[in-house]
Amino acid sequence: MGRTLENKQQIVEELKGLLGEAEMALVLDYQGLSIKEMTDLRTRLQASNGVCKVTKNTLMRRAIDGNSAWSELDSLLTGTNAFVLVKGDVGGAVKAVQSFQKDTKKSEVKGGLFEGQLLSQNDIKAIGDLPSKEVLMAQIAGAINAVATQVAVGINEVPSGLARALQQHADGEGSAA
Repeated sequence: MGRTLENKQQIVEELKGLLGEAEMALVLDYQGLSIKEMTDLRTRLQASNGVCKVTKNTLMRRAIDGNSAWSELDSLLTGTNAFVLVKGDVGGAVKAVQSFQKDTKKSEVKGGLFEGQLLSQNDIKAIGDLPSKEVLMAQIAGAINAVATQVAVGINEVPSGLARALQQHADGEGSAA
């Protein structure tokens, strides 16, 4: 049974809403994936605020039509596609997709779009290789803490050095007399 026009319009509106919130879109070739595997992918994406939508390319074209932020996605709309739309933890979502692909040995990322820029498979792999936001924050906090410690030691050293210099001066005058 085919979809009604009203049903298709609802899907297009839902896609527009998801695209409006998304920061990144990945296009996967989902051919050969079972329903269980697609459910597994969707579950993995939930932690990073990612959504996986399977829809016809024509409906996605209608959703991106007139939206300059997503217009580059049109070049990837061939074949059987699943769309991973991510808002928030972009790196985490890419890692989830890569982990899924490694485990299932199925599906291939055709490309993606981030901030209006078309991403190649190498770009997407590089994003997946980045450390998580939590790791980066810990590294920054550690660096700030190290600088603060060095400043405190330096400030503490000034009076100590002055006191030693005065003591040497006093000892020098006392022995000369």
